[in-house]
Amino acid sequence: MLCRDLMKTDVRCVTPETTIAVAAALMRDEQVGFLPVCDTAGNVLGTITDRDIAIRVVAEYEPPDRPVDLFMTRDVIACQAGDSLDTAQEAMAEFQVSRILCVDENGLLEGVISLSDIAQVAGDGAASATLRNVSAREARA
Repeated sequence: MLCRDLMKTDVRCVTPETTIAVAAALMRDEQVGFLPVCDTAGNVLGTITDRDIAIRVVAEYEPPDRPVDLFMTRDVIACQAGDSLDTAQEAMAEFQVSRILCVDENGLLEGVISLSDIAQVAGDGAASATLRNVSAREARA
């Protein structure tokens, strides 16, 4: 299976200038815990998660009207739509992330694959192995 066969393509993005309050409201409204941060052309610059907001904003008493750019994760873990799903799973496991962006050869966002998407289609062994590897950081805590 290829990443394009599984990735969600109706992905909402925010810009670096979007406020934390707006990003959090979008997460609530879309029922997601993850938003890519893109420039106006659709180039992926980073991501912001509900965990980023909890740890970097709320726990540090930062005001919610500050821009996402100050709190986003800049390291982008991505694959391409034509990559095999195994490639995406390996990257998720290596970098211990539960979501991976799918970008084109120019870095433009095409979709997102989450661990729950993989669990829906992968055999029990493959999904379990990816989950074990992704969640290893929580097990260390």
